[in-house]
Amino acid sequence: MGLTLRGPLMPLSAVAAIAATTVLVAAGPAASGTTATPLPAPAPRADLSHHGYVSLWDDRVEIRIRSENRGPSDVTASTVRLRFSTPPAVNQELPYGCLRAGKATVLCETGGLRSGGGARQTALDLTLADGPDEVVVRLDTVWNGGARDTDRKNDAHEVLAPATGDAYAF
Repeated sequence: MGLTLRGPLMPLSAVAAIAATTVLVAAGPAASGTTATPLPAPAPRADLSHHGYVSLWDDRVEIRIRSENRGPSDVTASTVRLRFSTPPAVNQELPYGCLRAGKATVLCETGGLRSGGGARQTALDLTLADGPDEVVVRLDTVWNGGARDTDRKNDAHEVLAPATGDAYAF
């Protein structure tokens, strides 16, 4: 039996070049037993802040939150948590972007926050169970898009609001 070659023949120099390339690739880090592990990118830095007020009268609580990012990096999404000393009444509709996370906890998304950009507003008008004489509202950031926030003092607050109808700022 004889060997029959069909098609154009490749010059020996091209075959040698392909073989040399294959050997160089195979002799890379994986072939030598070591693997190159890329270092993780550092987390972006941001400075989220929440300010606003809480007002209580009868069994109604009004909360206004102004969320912003003082930078230096943008935040793709963030979520603020509100914990109440007296739980909100069960049968009421929460504002768009908010949901219950327990008997006395509400989570509200604030969306993306550009570094040094405009603030996002969140407004809640809720009925509280049992018509309390006062309410304590604890507010903090629970998600900031994976950014590292080195100043947590301006995004975590605790506000005592007596049932006077006055606005208590944070």
